[in-house]
Amino acid sequence: MNQMEQNDNIIHHTRNRQMDRIQILTTLNGAYLSRLQVLLTSIRVSQPEEEADIWLMHSGIPQEDLEPVARQCAIMGYEFHPLMIDSAAFADAPVSRQYPREMYYRLLAPFFLPEQLHRILYLDPDILVINPLCPLWETDMKGTLFAAAAHTGKTELANNINQIRLGTDHPYFNSGVLLMDLDRGRQEINASEIFNYTKEHAKELLLPDQDILNAMYGRRTLEIDDSIWNYDARNYNTYLLRSGGICDMDWVMGNTAILHFCGKSKPWQKGYIHRFGILYKHYENLTERNRSRQ
Repeated sequence: MNQMEQNDNIIHHTRNRQMDRIQILTTLNGAYLSRLQVLLTSIRVSQPEEEADIWLMHSGIPQEDLEPVARQCAIMGYEFHPLMIDSAAFADAPVSRQYPREMYYRLLAPFFLPEQLHRILYLDPDILVINPLCPLWETDMKGTLFAAAAHTGKTELANNINQIRLGTDHPYFNSGVLLMDLDRGRQEINASEIFNYTKEHAKELLLPDQDILNAMYGRRTLEIDDSIWNYDARNYNTYLLRSGGICDMDWVMGNTAILHFCGKSKPWQKGYIHRFGILYKHYENLTERNRSRQ
């Protein structure tokens, strides 16, 4: 069975999911598969009683490279659904080194995922989950397309700059954590409009997929608390100061659910200096330990 036939099989045999089974989506290339495994370890440790389905949209990762993830999911009791996306769907999309077609995947996910899925939680692979995701998964989205957090920093300066740059009047949302209403997405998101916007505003897009989310769908996005649902792991001191000393390490470990290792410097690289790097190493070691037992 080839990959496209496997995709059809997944779509036609997906059960009608209930709200108590979390659907998680990520997109990545083969180099990030090991990061996905660390993310999965953290999800399992943080909510051992919760069932989940893991969806991976990719451009052609070989089946043998996906096998370690499939085995890990099977041991955890998760269902793993890798979906290879046909490049023909992006024949009209602006694609380049700066604008790879993968950047469109999360926004266009409603059209590639089975219609039986009604909502999904997108997570970047450079994330740790350290407390349960259920409260986010069960969030009332109030008729919006997405729920996302804004990384405001010490002041609103970054938000203001991005608002001027993109001509928006709402917070600048980070696209690394997105709760998505798939039914509304199928009704309101248009691939041609996204491709046309990218062509027309190419010179203005600094973080293309994130800029597109904000410019086109920011007003249809529900803001969620970044200190809980998309904590920028570089900025412990900023969160501490902004909260008046409340968001200290004990608070983070007890309340924050999603630690996001934003930026070019990553905790699996040598020389990582930010304080949550040691926590990432812990989950990385757990993943390696469990892999050796498979």
